[in-house]
Amino acid sequence: MSSILIKNARVVNEDIQLNADVFINKGRIERIDPVLSNISADREIDASGKFLLPGMIDDQVHFREPGLTHKATIASESRAAVAGGITSFMEMPNTIPNALTQELLEDKYRIAAASSPANYSFYMGASNDNLEEVLKTNPETVCGVKVFMGSSTGNMLVDEESALEGIFSQVPLLIATHCEDERTIRRNLESYREKFGDDIPVTAHPLIRSAEACYLSSSRAVELAKKHGTRLHILHISTAKETELFDNSIPLKDKKITAEACVHHLWFDDTRYEELGNLIKWNPAIKRPADRKAILEAVISDKIDVIATDHAPHTLEEKSQPYLKAPSGGPLVQHALPALLELYCQHKISLETIVRKTAHNVADCFRIKERGYIREGYMADLVLVDPSQPHTAKKDNLLYKCGWSPFEGYRFSTAITHTFVNGNLVYENGTVHEGNNGHRLEFTSLEKKS
Repeated sequence: MSSILIKNARVVNEDIQLNADVFINKGRIERIDPVLSNISADREIDASGKFLLPGMIDDQVHFREPGLTHKATIASESRAAVAGGITSFMEMPNTIPNALTQELLEDKYRIAAASSPANYSFYMGASNDNLEEVLKTNPETVCGVKVFMGSSTGNMLVDEESALEGIFSQVPLLIATHCEDERTIRRNLESYREKFGDDIPVTAHPLIRSAEACYLSSSRAVELAKKHGTRLHILHISTAKETELFDNSIPLKDKKITAEACVHHLWFDDTRYEELGNLIKWNPAIKRPADRKAILEAVISDKIDVIATDHAPHTLEEKSQPYLKAPSGGPLVQHALPALLELYCQHKISLETIVRKTAHNVADCFRIKERGYIREGYMADLVLVDPSQPHTAKKDNLLYKCGWSPFEGYRFSTAITHTFVNGNLVYENGTVHEGNNGHRLEFTSLEKKS
């Protein structure tokens, strides 16, 4: 493991910016100082004119391995992630087989240990009938438990009240929820089938998977969490009404109920369905411009605590099917941070807020040990951004296995030039450096539920 001296960086960290040198040694940030002289490093990088940020920690990805590796693998998507400035990810359990046992969960950790340049964690999956297995989960080595309170892959829709009560009342880990009310969605879908048959247009997607469906489920999750004192994290908020469920009057460290926004809900709205069709078909659906605006406002006001991707790739062949057959989800990890930096360039969000929502707050929400900040003694998970180097998302520079992006053709104003994971330079100016794999994330456990 080599030592690295980053010179003349504009460090963005803990709500301030400062010009500083950063010395990385043995995987950690050893020194931060306005000027570091008389320090010998194996490599020196001049970061003049560049921002140095803590690496993005993505708390929601679907890397498709095992079982769906024609779409993506942990190896392929983690490489796209580090190219996009994401240094750690937390991956979802709806692979094949679903990660509903401790043995299946550990299988995914073994794959990542051998193939991922980024740091990693994997959610334990909950179903209607695996509470005993969920309760075996180690809170110091697993990021949380995922509950699908809406349509999902395989045996992962948790829709029985007794199962939900058991999970919310007994699980001591953070519970992350996908919230869409299944009965409402089925009713809406039947209505559109009566009108269009099987030829439903994709523009109906946000009306079928409606704002009502999202709010009914999210409010139910909040109700359960308040009843049982559960540590709840609601994923991918997609409506203005849902933002009313969250409190910004208390500090993050005291919150038991937190929320996540995803990049696609901050970037796209339903006016883009005619142009992009199934390429922007996600669950929950991209909705109105007013919802997109409200979600960004909630991020800035601290009602929403973190920003993630919900990276969920499918092949173009799958996405090219008619609406009812085309799967929901799309690839985002390579372009999430550039898209957020674009919002900064458009004066819609500050760099400091981006850093808080993609790094500091994720580390704090999940109690990740020694990551998410640029601090002496912390692991060196860092990203250099050149604010004066535009780049365009094109097929020939995509690292996703699926080979497409909803951002194709967009010219970003900035470029990620270097990504460091555990002090190793894993990405540099378009090239992923092989040979250094990421680490399993470690967590400070929550107090046991009484």
